[in-house]
Amino acid sequence: MIALITDFGYSEYIGVMKAVIYNAHPNARIVDLCHTVSPQCIIEAAWILKNNHKYFPSNTVFCCVVDPGVGSERKAVAVQTDSCFFVAPDNGLLWPTLEEHKNVQIREVPVPDDASKTFHGRDVFARAAAQIDAGGFDKIGPAIKNIKRFRFHLDNKEGAIVRVDHFGNIVTNIPKLEKERYSITLKDKVLQATFYPTYSQAPENQLFLIEGSNKTLEISVKNKNASQQLNVKPGQKIKIM
Repeated sequence: MIALITDFGYSEYIGVMKAVIYNAHPNARIVDLCHTVSPQCIIEAAWILKNNHKYFPSNTVFCCVVDPGVGSERKAVAVQTDSCFFVAPDNGLLWPTLEEHKNVQIREVPVPDDASKTFHGRDVFARAAAQIDAGGFDKIGPAIKNIKRFRFHLDNKEGAIVRVDHFGNIVTNIPKLEKERYSITLKDKVLQATFYPTYSQAPENQLFLIEGSNKTLEISVKNKNASQQLNVKPGQKIKIM
C-alpha cells in the first residue's frame, strides 16, 4: 500500500503521481491520506504523518511531498523502519515520526537529470514509492546516515500551531490541563477560553478549547472557522495555560 501526503489540493498533480505509480507497479494500492496540507507547510505535514501513520497496515509506503525546496540541492530520501517505509524530501518532515521507530535505514533517492525542477512528486517520489512497494527498497539508492532534524516547539505551556484543519479548527501540540478556563496568548493577544469536552456542549459564536483526536488542545468556534477569526497559520507559537 502507498499512502500519499501532499500540499497539492485536489489537482491534476495527484492524478499524475498515481499514473506514474500504476505504470511502474500496476498492482499497487493507493490511499489519499491528505492533500490539503497548507502550501509549503512542513510543520503541518509532519504533524499529520506523525499522528496518522500508525493506523496503516505494516509495510505501507508513505509518499510525502511537501517540498518548498524542490529543484534545489536538498536530498530526496527513502527510509525503512521496523514497520513501514517513507519517501520524502530531506527537509525535516520525517523526523518527528522517525523518532518513534527502531531499525531505521536511510537511502538517498537519485534525482534523474531530466526530472522537472518543479515536480519531483511525479519524477522522483512517485517512482521511488512504486519501487519500494514492489520490494525494491535496497536498490533505491546509496545508504546514508543522517537526515535533517526537526521538532515541534514545546516549552512548558508554549507550543505551536501545528495544523489548521478543514473546519478551521486551530490544532496545537499542547496537552490539556485538568481545568475549565484557560488563558491563550497568541502574538500580542491574550484571550480567555472555556474548555468543553464536546462540540455540542459549546455555545454558538464563541471561541472555546477542546481536546482533539491526537490528545492536544484545539481552538474552535462552533460551526464556524476559528482560524479565520484569529487570522493564524501553522508554525506560529502559542501559549495556553
